[in-house]
Amino acid sequence: MNLTRTFATAGRVLGQIRHDPRTVALLLVVPSLLIGLVAWIFVDTDLFTDIGPAMIALFPFIVMFLVTSISTLRERRSGTLERLLSMPMGKGDFILGYALAFGLLAVFQTAIAVSFAVWVCGLEIEGSIWLLFAVAVADALLGTALGLLASAFARSEFQVVQFMPLIVFPQILLGGIFIPRDQLPPALEAISEWLPLSFAIDALQAVAADSESAEWITAKILVIVAWIVGSIVLGSITLRRRTP
Repeated sequence: MNLTRTFATAGRVLGQIRHDPRTVALLLVVPSLLIGLVAWIFVDTDLFTDIGPAMIALFPFIVMFLVTSISTLRERRSGTLERLLSMPMGKGDFILGYALAFGLLAVFQTAIAVSFAVWVCGLEIEGSIWLLFAVAVADALLGTALGLLASAFARSEFQVVQFMPLIVFPQILLGGIFIPRDQLPPALEAISEWLPLSFAIDALQAVAADSESAEWITAKILVIVAWIVGSIVLGSITLRRRTP
């Protein structure tokens, strides 16, 4: 890999997104609006205090997965990737460049979503707001990395959507949003222990309630980071030059 080519790829991707207001709105605004909708639904109850941290994990994760996977797939379907790889650029440069570009967007997305949830929607945070932000950024980056991995296998935008029931939905259902994970059937609880979104939700809920130490939360973040690195590496290995 070459850092110059990687940064050039990231700059090209950011330039393309900057000229697409709808994608910018989807990335930066929609997650906060969805969090606000959930807060509004439960405005007369205390339930948002319990599920708010999970919403910070859920909506950015889904949006980053969709936008990253579809954008990367379009590069391959249009022949752009094939042209780039005919130059002195490797698959690793391409994937890492995309990861850097969408990773930067994930940081801005998370800053907006966390700020909106805490200071507009009134989500009560007993722990460190900076630790909450760190976990939320890792969660959004996880959506980016899994999106890059899915795009390496998909042949069309429709297939990307088909990957959601395989990659995204089980993590939502088993992540502890609807029922605490320790109340799941033993087999499902065992599966949930290996799903990366579960680590993000656990960490965000722990920060919000200030129920665990910083070391415990850092360990959860490191597991998420391991998933991110593994997904990016696997995505670069399996990426095809062009989709037939």
